Amino acid sequence: QVQLVESGGGLVQAGGSLKLSCAASGSDFDINAMGWFRQAPGKQRELVAIISSGGSTNYADSVKGRFTISRDNAKNAVFLQMNSLKPEDTAVYYCAVREWGLRTFGYWGQGTQVTVSS
Repeated sequence: QVQLVESGGGLVQAGGSLKLSCAASGSDFDINAMGWFRQAPGKQRELVAIISSGGSTNYADSVKGRFTISRDNAKNAVFLQMNSLKPEDTAVYYCAVREWGLRTFGYWGQGTQVTVSS
């Protein structure tokens, strides 16, 4: 079982920055990929960024050049640095992990609210 705890959300003005953090804890898990997803009101959850255990990254087109995902493998932690925030980035942000040998993200955090005012 894996428990994920996110932190770092909040209210920021457009053009500002926030950094989200997520720490995984538990036992008997072996994390491959870690990722951030978001869900805005009335919309489906969408991928924001993914990082593999080796450091390879993928980003949604809407955040490329503005957001940076990173991880600390020793601490089983993943981070999302968000710069040049826009009102359309407003959403609940979730971290998730995918274990080796699995195709889906099986563990999810509780979510943290990010609100960008115009």
